[in-house]
Amino acid sequence: MIMEKTAKKEQILFHWFCKHTWKKSAKNTLWCLLGCSIGDFGTILFFQFSSFSLPTLYIMILAIINGLLTSVLLETIILFNQMKFIKAFKTAIGMSFISMIAMETSMNLFDWILVGGAKLTIWVVPLMLIIGFVTPWPYNYWRLKKYNIACH
Repeated sequence: MIMEKTAKKEQILFHWFCKHTWKKSAKNTLWCLLGCSIGDFGTILFFQFSSFSLPTLYIMILAIINGLLTSVLLETIILFNQMKFIKAFKTAIGMSFISMIAMETSMNLFDWILVGGAKLTIWVVPLMLIIGFVTPWPYNYWRLKKYNIACH
């Protein structure tokens, strides 16, 4: 009975209207977007401007993997200023990996739909960044508000 009351109380306390939490989660999401974009866009640009050739799906998968790696690396570096390296790395992996996967998948799917995938153009990059930001932002808000868990 006590657990039911506690669970109901926690549900009542959560809401989507905290401006402070939206701002903090936006900041966290932007850091994640920066890290993901470096690896993702770098991979796509490499194949776009080099003579190496792979099927588009393979390039997109490689871009997602590299985006995840560079995001974890960037977040680890940021957190390393606050804690030991191993703890910073584990925190970077554990706290935002779902967010990063959602971000990377949405960006690359959007690229695929708009230009056929694995092509960066002047008009598609801003749209990819917007969709990459908007997709995980509510999840990051929810984690921060409900569990007070953030990457930075």
